[in-house]
Amino acid sequence: MTDKTIVTHDGNFHADDVFSIAALKSIFPGFNLIRTRDLDVIAKADIVIDVGGEYDADAGRFDHHQRGGAGARENGIPYSSFGLIWQKYGLALCQNNQEVANAVDDGLVSTIDAIDCGHVEGVAQGISLSQTISMFNPTWQEDGDFDGCFNEAVDFAARILARFIASASGGISAKTIVAQAIENAEDPRVIVLEKYTPWKRTVHALSTEALYMVYPSQSGQWRIQTVPVEPGSFEDRKSLPHAWAGLSGKALQEVTGIDDAMFCHNGLFIAGAESFANTMKMAAIALAE
Repeated sequence: MTDKTIVTHDGNFHADDVFSIAALKSIFPGFNLIRTRDLDVIAKADIVIDVGGEYDADAGRFDHHQRGGAGARENGIPYSSFGLIWQKYGLALCQNNQEVANAVDDGLVSTIDAIDCGHVEGVAQGISLSQTISMFNPTWQEDGDFDGCFNEAVDFAARILARFIASASGGISAKTIVAQAIENAEDPRVIVLEKYTPWKRTVHALSTEALYMVYPSQSGQWRIQTVPVEPGSFEDRKSLPHAWAGLSGKALQEVTGIDDAMFCHNGLFIAGAESFANTMKMAAIALAE
């Protein structure tokens, strides 16, 4: 497992080949990496990525530049080399949890594939992770070591990939906890979490009534947060009272009548108090507005 030779192309690199190598570092920690377009070297390699004009996962060939490409997802996003590698090894990288592997594909892999293949429909605008990886390439003004820069990019990508996997795993594990909190809620409009847990997707999937989430902060105080109309939206199902906007300490305590009220964000989406009981009072006031 440690004596495999893996080949990808030399010169300018992109997110798909960088993330492919980053992924394989966890599968084959001691492999020998060669960056080349030499066909003789490519032919002798155990695994070939993003070069060679062939896709055959069983033979260890993961290119997508050949005529006809290497297939596409059901949503139309074509596979780049990273997507092909993820199809083969993603499940193992996610501890054989298919739900986690799918989530990482949805959140990371498919976006990199889409950008690499020029399939921009549905891809968010702004600086992308793919562009960030590309910036590891030497500029035209630099006497660059492409292989050294490639290795730096791979180390960066490996950390990003590990965090995406951890985040996806945490989000999926949270579903059961949040679903139970919804079921246990005394008032379906106020959902209480005993520990902060990613909640937005589960709440939107399971509750049309939830307006506020109440949970402890890492520092021990409590928070009340509004439920957005949909995940990612800045519009809330029901904002906190307008009179609270931007207040903190004594000013907020005077307005609310709650002696340990701490703050309310000017955007009226989150507020806090020292105690759970008084945070629930804040929820009751907000519901009555």
